[in-house]
Amino acid sequence: MRVVQPIRYGPRFVVPRQQALRRNFGTTVRLQSYADTLPNLRIGAHTRVMFQGFTGKQATANAKDSIAWGTNIVGGVRPGRTGEHFGLPVLPTVQSAMKELKPDATAIYVAAHQAPGAIEEAIEAEVPLIVAVAEHIPLHDMLRIHSILKTQSKSRLVGPNSPGIISAVGKCRIGFQPLPCFSPGKIGIIAKSGTLSYETVASTTRAGLGQSLCIGVGGDIVPGTDLREALTVLENDSDTEAIALIGEIGGLGELDAAEWIRDYHSRTQSPKPIVGLIAGIHEPRGRIMGHAGAFTIAGEPDAKEKIEALVSVGVTMVTHPGQFGEAFKARLGGSTHGVNSLAGRGKLGNQRRQIHTAVRRPQTRTRFLAKPCTQQRRHLTLSEDDCMDLLREAGLNCGHYSGLGTRRFLAIGVDRSTRSPCILAAPTVDDDQIEKMVKRYPFDYRHGPDELAIERVASHLHISLKESAHESLRRLVHRLSDIFYEKEAYLMETEIVERLGEIKVVGARFGFDDAAYRSCGRQTELQKLRNTAVEDASELEAEKSGIIYIKLEGNGTIGTLVNGAGLAMNTVDALGGHATNFLDTGGKATSETVKHGFEVILKDPRVRVIFVNIFGGLTLGDMIANGIIMAFKELSPRVPVVVRIRGTNEKEGQKLIEESGLPLYAFDDFEAAKAKAIELSSA
Repeated sequence: MRVVQPIRYGPRFVVPRQQALRRNFGTTVRLQSYADTLPNLRIGAHTRVMFQGFTGKQATANAKDSIAWGTNIVGGVRPGRTGEHFGLPVLPTVQSAMKELKPDATAIYVAAHQAPGAIEEAIEAEVPLIVAVAEHIPLHDMLRIHSILKTQSKSRLVGPNSPGIISAVGKCRIGFQPLPCFSPGKIGIIAKSGTLSYETVASTTRAGLGQSLCIGVGGDIVPGTDLREALTVLENDSDTEAIALIGEIGGLGELDAAEWIRDYHSRTQSPKPIVGLIAGIHEPRGRIMGHAGAFTIAGEPDAKEKIEALVSVGVTMVTHPGQFGEAFKARLGGSTHGVNSLAGRGKLGNQRRQIHTAVRRPQTRTRFLAKPCTQQRRHLTLSEDDCMDLLREAGLNCGHYSGLGTRRFLAIGVDRSTRSPCILAAPTVDDDQIEKMVKRYPFDYRHGPDELAIERVASHLHISLKESAHESLRRLVHRLSDIFYEKEAYLMETEIVERLGEIKVVGARFGFDDAAYRSCGRQTELQKLRNTAVEDASELEAEKSGIIYIKLEGNGTIGTLVNGAGLAMNTVDALGGHATNFLDTGGKATSETVKHGFEVILKDPRVRVIFVNIFGGLTLGDMIANGIIMAFKELSPRVPVVVRIRGTNEKEGQKLIEESGLPLYAFDDFEAAKAKAIELSSA
C-alpha cells in the first residue's frame, strides 16, 4: 500500500490516514466522551460570550446588535493584537482569552478557510461551547475536527453552515439570527435550515407562544450537533413546553430523531408535543439542494420516508413553517383539530436501525452512478472516464463490464450519524435491491479502514474465500480511501466484479468537495477536469452571480426565487409539480441577486409566472421590494410576478409593491400567494 502524502490544511500539515493527530488537548484527551458536552448548549442570561475575529466587519455588526439585545459579550480575540473593542478586551489568543475573560461560549466570525484553525484553537483552549456560522468549510477539515472532538469532553460544537444558537428567554444570541422575529416564550426550535427556522420563529411569535431555546444545527454534511442531540437538550429545558423539528433531505438524522422520540414517549408520562417539517419532497435525484448536506446517497431515506418515520412516532407534520403557530396552539390545547398535518401518509412501524442496517426506501435510484449530475457550487462530479483514469493511476484493475460475473456496489463515503468516513457496500447493483441491501461500515478518519471492517465488507459482498480475492478487495478499499483523502472526496462509488480471484472495477462515479478549492485554493488540478460543456447554461450563469439554480424536469409553469436553501426547497414542495426550478439567492438576497435571478428564470420558456418568496430576516423587506421593482422595470418581464414578503420591514415592502403601478402582486400570507401564482400560471 502506497504511503499517503500529507495534505496542507492552512498553516500546518496533517497526515490524514496513517498518523493520528498529535496535538496536546490537555486532560480532555483521556475522557473520550463528546456526549458529556451536551449541557453546554443550555445558554441563557448567565452565558459569557466571546468572539473570535472580534474586530472584523461581520463580528462588529453582530456584536453591536447582540449587546443591545442583552447578550453578555465579554470580549474577543484578534490574533496577535491586544486592545479594546466596544470598550471590551481584545486578546491575542483564545488561550489568553479563556484565562482572562472566562467565557462559556465563543462565536467564530472568520472566513471559511480560517474557520478550521479557529475551531481547533477553541477546542484546545477547552471553550465549553463553540459556534461556527461559516458556510463552505471544506468537508475533510470538518471530518478532521470531528475526529478531535470525539477524543474530548469539554467542548461542544454548533455548526458550521448554521445561524447559531439563541435563547429568547435568556436574551443570549450566539449567531446571526434576525432579532426582531424573536419573543420570549415556550417553543424550542431545532432546524437544519436558517430561513425555515426564522419563519417558524415568526409564526410562533404571531401565535403568542414565543420561543425558548433555538438550536440551528445547520445544513452541513457533518454538523457539530445533530437533531437527536438537540432534542435531548430541549427535553430537559424547563422553559421549553413544545418542540419544533425542522429537517430536510440528506443523511439519517431525522430517522435517528424519530427513534429518539419513540424512546422518549415510552419513558415519559407527559412528553412535550413535537411538530415537524421536512424540506425536499420534490428533490431532483442526484442534485445538491443549496446546503452542502442537502443530497441523498445509497441507503439514505428521501424526504417522504423521513416524514413517515416522524408521523409514526406521534409528530404532527406541517407543510409550511407559517403553520407552526396554529399547530402548536392545537397540540398544547390537547387537540390536533384543524392542523394541517401529514399524518396517515405511512408508518415506519417498529423498525429499529442498527449501525450496519440499511434504510429501506422506495425503489428509486439515487446513486450518482445512475445518472450523471451536473455541477453544483459545492460539489464537483467527474465523468466515468476521468474516474477510471484516477483508479488506473492508483494501480487498480479496471475496465468495461464484459457481462461475466456478478456486479457489486462498493463505495467510500461519509456516515453522517457517526461523523466519520465509511465504506458502503451492497452485493448487487440492481435498482430494486441496492437501496435495501447497502450497509455502511464507519472508520476513524485518522487511521483509515481497518482490516475487520474490510473482512465484513467481503462477507456482505459474498466475495469468494480465495485469499487472492480478499487481498484484491483489501487493495481496492485502501486505494479508494487514498484517493478519498488525497483528492478530498465526499463520495466515491464503484461497481465491481470478481473474476478469477481478482476484483475488477467496471464502473465508477466520484464526487469531490468543491469547497476545498473555492475556500482554500486546494485541489486545483482536480478542478481542471470539470467539463462545463455538459452542464446547463442557465445553471452556469446563475453560479457566476452566486446563485444556486436548478432546472426541474416536468411541465411546471411557475419560476421560483427564494432566499435560503431550506425555504427554497419548501417553496418547491408547496408548489408541487407547478415549479420549474429551485433558486436560492443565498441567505441574504439583494437587489442585484433578484435581478440576476429574474434573468435566469425568464430564459425558461415554460415560465408563465414568477413567484418570489422572501423572508426578511437579515434582509430588509423594503430593500427587496425596491430590488424587485427595479428589476421589473429594467427587464420588462412578459409574465406577472407574485411577491410574498415576510419578516423585517415586511409592511413597508408590501406597500412598495402594491403602490408600484406594475403587474406585481403583493402578499404576506404564503398560502394566498401560492394560490395566486397557481391561478395566474393557469390563465
